[in-house]
Amino acid sequence: MEIKNEEGTLRILLIGGGGREHALAWKLSQSMRVAKIFCAPGNGGTAGISAAQNLPHLQPDNFHGLLDFASKSMVNLVIAGPEAPPPFQARASASSFAGEMLTRTPTRLVAGIEQTFRTAGFRFFGPSKLAAQLEETEVNSHFSGVVVDSVTSENLWYVKALTPLHNIPTARYRNFSNYEEARNYLAEVDYSVVLKATGIAAGKGVVIPSSTQEAQTALKEMMVDKLFGSAGDEVVIEEFLEGQELSFLSFVDGYTIKSLIPAQDHKQIFENDQGPNTGGMGCYAPTPIASKKLVEDIHRTILIPTVDGIRKDRMPFKGLLFTGIMVTKDGPKTLEYNVRFGDPETQTLLPLMEGDLAEVILGCIDGYLDTIDVKCKADSCVTVVAAAGGYPGSYKKGDPITIDAKACEAKYTHVFHAGTSRTSGALETAGGRVLAATAAAPDLESALSKAYQTISKIHFEGMYYRKDIAHRALSHHSHPASNHDRQEVSLTYASAGVSIDAGTELVNRIKSLAASTRQFDTKSFIGGFGGQVDLAAAGYDQAPIISSGVDGVGTKSRLAIRMNKHDTIGIDLVAMVANDILTEGAEPLWLMDTMNMHKLDVETGVSIVEGIANGCIQANCNLAGGETAELGDIIREGHYILDASCSGALRKGRKPLPWKDDMEKGDVLLGLTSSGPHSNGYSLIHKIVERSGFPFNSPAPWNPSTSVGLSLLTPTKIYVRALLPLFEKDLVKGAAHITGGGLVENIPRILPTGLKAEVEARSWSVPEVFRWLKKEGNVEKEEMARVFNMGIGMVLVVAEGHVSEVTKILDENGEIVVRIGGLVGREEGGVGCVVQDMEVWDQ
Repeated sequence: MEIKNEEGTLRILLIGGGGREHALAWKLSQSMRVAKIFCAPGNGGTAGISAAQNLPHLQPDNFHGLLDFASKSMVNLVIAGPEAPPPFQARASASSFAGEMLTRTPTRLVAGIEQTFRTAGFRFFGPSKLAAQLEETEVNSHFSGVVVDSVTSENLWYVKALTPLHNIPTARYRNFSNYEEARNYLAEVDYSVVLKATGIAAGKGVVIPSSTQEAQTALKEMMVDKLFGSAGDEVVIEEFLEGQELSFLSFVDGYTIKSLIPAQDHKQIFENDQGPNTGGMGCYAPTPIASKKLVEDIHRTILIPTVDGIRKDRMPFKGLLFTGIMVTKDGPKTLEYNVRFGDPETQTLLPLMEGDLAEVILGCIDGYLDTIDVKCKADSCVTVVAAAGGYPGSYKKGDPITIDAKACEAKYTHVFHAGTSRTSGALETAGGRVLAATAAAPDLESALSKAYQTISKIHFEGMYYRKDIAHRALSHHSHPASNHDRQEVSLTYASAGVSIDAGTELVNRIKSLAASTRQFDTKSFIGGFGGQVDLAAAGYDQAPIISSGVDGVGTKSRLAIRMNKHDTIGIDLVAMVANDILTEGAEPLWLMDTMNMHKLDVETGVSIVEGIANGCIQANCNLAGGETAELGDIIREGHYILDASCSGALRKGRKPLPWKDDMEKGDVLLGLTSSGPHSNGYSLIHKIVERSGFPFNSPAPWNPSTSVGLSLLTPTKIYVRALLPLFEKDLVKGAAHITGGGLVENIPRILPTGLKAEVEARSWSVPEVFRWLKKEGNVEKEEMARVFNMGIGMVLVVAEGHVSEVTKILDENGEIVVRIGGLVGREEGGVGCVVQDMEVWDQ
């Protein structure tokens, strides 16, 4: 049926009712070309999309019913999302194996749905029945943190013939229909194996044995005992591949192939990749291991040869090709092919995909994909799946689901429905994987935090979800510099040449000197974050209160010099002073900088000021001027020192922060996440990195997608735009900028003497860079708490009754906010802040 190249002309039949189909419907509904999306059968999520209509009476395997509906409803594009029912079913083995044996029936595409619609004159997104031989089913298993997948197809011989014929790297294998030959071969191989029953009559089984004896037992069960029926008449003995898995979703028009960024999913039900397999418990993208070169190599050696190969076999592929890749020590190898969108990869990747999905699909069908850009945002996205109790075994259906109204209020968060339905308007569970919380953010840790915040707002009986999604990306990587002797010496800030105690003593001794200069009420004190001047008290009637602060970036500038990257250090400079006067309740208005250099370098100077200007824009203040000086006798060659002062104002009648007299027991501490170490603790950071043996230009152990130096140069967050709306509504009693002195030194600066802060370290996800610094430097947890922000850049004191409103406003302004503790009574002479359960930083 003809599709006019006009807005609002597409009437789409989307076949399926899972999470992937909800994500597809959500993305397609954003296209100006789409008029209507019919979801057969759809779910509770697609029911909420204005452009979509559920067809609960039409099941995906009812080809004739679907065709009849499409003909009567003027459908002009058909998209088949899922594989056919039943879903994954675990099958018990007669003996104990590390692997799970799973079965599934052939996909609709293998069954020929494409031909059904194409013959009737419909545009159909998906390969022909012949090209769909790339997939019958797939079985994925994770063992001891290693991802293991199998290459499969309707006729396994086709894939196993395709890969060597076209030089596509995959695991070594042999097919056997004779038990004795298979048994003898198994006794001779010198590598770990995977056993696969290949027949299609009853699906197929996969076993990953942990020993030769277990392999022999499994082989006998398949071929002699007929555990899988006639499916075990032929068995493949395949090499067990070790490494990390990548999932590629590629659009193909028969010739051109364009992929979204690779993702990594989590198949097993329990944390640490334990327990039986599922359809997928979570996913994230991008992945640290997927370097630009690796992605290019995979396209060159696997994806392009695959598409070219099946075309040369006269079975051109048009549709979505899902390719599972194992990144081994010998390079990437093919694990599996699927001929439809992956789940939950689709829910993770579509929020990152830029452009019009409908246009890309039409480009695949009509052969002009080469004219379309397929791009993804430079953000991270995480999906966490909520499953029914008992899944992937037997589970209940029909339990009521409640989703807090605030679940998706934060930007770039989504709740995708999978196994849900609506009965009399009420949302109920209707499957094993019920819902998925997806969140996108500029970095992985922020995306994780938002996804887990979102899933915490979903509730149904027996609900379960994994709490370690993206653990591979966040895990520590071994490296040559690690050794026991180096770990024995515990590094401190003092050992790096910086004494917090000396700084505190200096402040205490100069307080009286500063007080002696006071001519009128300055409403401030030495040791606070900034200084306030009430101009009315100085004789200027109706004038606002002026707040000023001064600070610098310290030894972080050494890192900028080492990396020859100077365009972000200016953002740090602005952040340090603007965030400080922000804690007074003031709006930053203007900034003055001082740039002292060994010798003036114009290009370096321009780059620094570009960063300062960028920071001022973020802080909504003016760069009013500055001073540059050459101090060759004082500053080392090639080095510079940056300082700045920032001034702001509180409108007349506004009460400056902190409101110590209003604070009371039970007030809540809300933490705003940081972007990393910000601009403090860098003397210690330098010492830890240098002792670790990692070059600053080597991949960062906590984030291999970038270098050590560039990661540590991540600019300090500026909180101005997020906090000013709170101050206008008088929702905050106090704000502490977590700078030098960490949590334990900075929070007490805003508290009255009778109250102390109790902070629960388990309440937020500590960025991996801090875990690495602690472990690599053998830094005591108490030292970490008084040097680094540990992932919390600003702490607010808020009344319990205002927490919801404050959280909502911060979410709307793109901030990730965490309830980290509260205020309790303080004994006379007691400490002002206690951080509890700091041992979590070692986990």
